[in-house]
Order: sequence, then structure tokens, then C-alpha cells
Amino acid sequence: MFSNRIQTLSESMTIAIATLAKKLKAEGKDIVSFSAGEPDFDTPLAIKKAAKEAIDEGFTKYTTVAGIPELLKAVAFKLKRDNNLVYSPNQILTSNGAKHSLFNLFQTVIDEGDEVIIPSPYWVTYPELVKYSGGKNVIIKTDDSSGFKITPTQLKEAITPKTKMLVLTSPSNPTGSVYSKEELEALADVLKDTDILVASDEMYEKLLYNDVKFTSTASINEDMFARTITINGLSKSVAMTGWRFGYLASNNAGLIKKMDDLQSQSTSNINSITQKASIVALMGDVDDEIESMRIAFEARMNEAVNLFNAIDGLSVVKPDGAFYLFVNIKAISGDSLEFCKQLLQDEGVAVVPGVGFGAEGYFRFSFATDIETIREGIKRIERFVQKR
Repeated sequence: MFSNRIQTLSESMTIAIATLAKKLKAEGKDIVSFSAGEPDFDTPLAIKKAAKEAIDEGFTKYTTVAGIPELLKAVAFKLKRDNNLVYSPNQILTSNGAKHSLFNLFQTVIDEGDEVIIPSPYWVTYPELVKYSGGKNVIIKTDDSSGFKITPTQLKEAITPKTKMLVLTSPSNPTGSVYSKEELEALADVLKDTDILVASDEMYEKLLYNDVKFTSTASINEDMFARTITINGLSKSVAMTGWRFGYLASNNAGLIKKMDDLQSQSTSNINSITQKASIVALMGDVDDEIESMRIAFEARMNEAVNLFNAIDGLSVVKPDGAFYLFVNIKAISGDSLEFCKQLLQDEGVAVVPGVGFGAEGYFRFSFATDIETIREGIKRIERFVQKR
């Protein structure tokens, strides 16, 4: 009954854990969840106001697939202002979040047997979409010692004649690692004189800590600009997860057109109300609110790191971005799935096992929630670890 294609696909472990936590909570169990990558802040008022105005004005019809002209211009404005990247509207496609953008990209460029290099730990969706598209995942493993970042040597060794793409995520989900300009330049040197594409997921670019500066992969040099597809959105930094707004940009207008064709036969345009509301965020009207959220996240991160590193048997590298801690449990358990299931059962704490991100011996802890909940959750985790 089912296609071979769909049977290669697994459910997202992050969504599965979050769903289970919500189910247990609905049953009356005392659950604190750190599994979902979703800010606890509300969408800024100016964005909601723009959405309401769009509804009142009757902006509720189909639009062009890629997005209305004002929206595409706003994306181009954001990329020039923040990242020093110059794209025209026909080099931009808006979609229903980063997952949708990645789906469009992989389905458009990956053929059966093409290899896609993915650093591990990785966002759970990358390898699943590569498999679904007929590609082969080539995983480069990293760990705490390298700050969860690949080296030029590792990249060079992973490249074969079948390599089609490298997926880079900075800041990273799940580790919070951020590639510096110098590190990106070193990786760019390896890719020079190849035809390898780079999918650069920059969803968390606004959420940076420790005075770290963000560098967009496509901004490194002309060669990287030509080979890089920049993927971004507003879900995380602007607390717009439910609005479903993502976009990608490439200097190859022909590639954008092919993805536009694919989207025209699947979802067509994204929600018209979301398009109007997103312009406000892209044009910088809520930058102050974004900065307020970032400051709050940094304070939560610093406290959570200190609390975790005070627990015997656990350790965590302080992240430079995003809103996750990737906690090392190797001294306690070699089975992160069993550890997380038992933690949820015994202490009512939901975190995501590292094995889902391609890295056994860790769990992902989202600090995108209030500080009191973070303190309570880590206290329960400490109690659980002490019993083991």
C-alpha cells in the first residue's frame, strides 16, 4: 500500500517527545518540557497588528507562489542590511517554514545516489529529507572537543565524486555552535573548484551570545555566494513558529524558478496574512523586541549552563547561539533514548535524546522557557542522575 519512498521517512523525534509530554500533561501528570524548539514569548504586537489590518482589508486571496512583491523586497532588504547579501526578488522563494524550504531544495536538486554531507549533531529533519529525495547521507561526526564544528580536513575527506551538497547550520540546532568567519573561509577553500552546493540554515542568526558575531555563509566570497542557498525564517528569533514563514535565496534564479514550480504543484503560496505580517519583522520594525528576547535567552542560558555543570556526571559546552544546550551524559548512560524515557517517566522532565540528532551520549535541553521552569527541570534532572 505504501510507497518505498514514504517508508524511508521517520517521525521527527523532537515532535514525538513534545507530543508525548503534552499527552502526559493532559492526563494530569506533572510534566516540565524542554523538548520543543519554540520560544515562550508572544509574537511582537506590531506583527499581530499588521496581520489584523490585512484581514480587515480583505487580503485573504491567493498570491503569487513565491510571495507578494512587497514581501520579496522585504526579504531582499533584510539580507542586504543584516548579511550584506544582494538578491533580486526573482532569487527568493518564501515557503511554509524552513522545513518546507529544505524540502523544496532537496527535491529539486538531489537525484538518486547523490551524496549530501551533514555534520553531526544535526537537526533531525536533514537526513530524513535527503533519504526521501533519494540521496545518501554522509555524516561527519563532531563532539564537545571541537565545539561541535567540522574541520576543513574532515570536509575534504568526506567529499567524493558523488557529493552534491554540504548542509551547514549556524547557529546550530541542537548544539548552539556558531561558525566564525575564519572557520567558514577555511571550509570555503576546500569547496573551491568543485560543483558542490551549500545549504546554509541560518534560522537562529539573531540569537547569539558571548559577544559572538554572525557571518552568513554566502557572504564569505563570490564563489561561496554562487554555490550557497541561504535558508532562514522568522519562527525562532521573532517568536512566529505558528505563522509558518520561511524563505530561501540563491543567486541562481533558474534554481528558484524550479522550486517555485514544485511549490506551485504542492502548497502554492504561503498564508497571505502571514506574508503581510512578516514584512514588519523583515524591515526591522521589531528589532528592539528581538533584542529583548535575545537578552532573556542569554540570561537563561548562563544559569542553565552553570546548574548543569554543577551536577556530577553531566557536562555541557556553553553555546554561542540558538536556545539549546547539548548535555553530555556519557558518564551516566550510553543510551540516550532510554535515559530520556526514564527521566520522563520518573521525574516528569521531557528532553530529546541525542541519538535523534545523530549523537549518542547527549540530550538536547531547550531553554526557550521561563527561568523558574528551567531551575525546577534541572533540579529534577539532578535528582534523577543522583539515583542512577
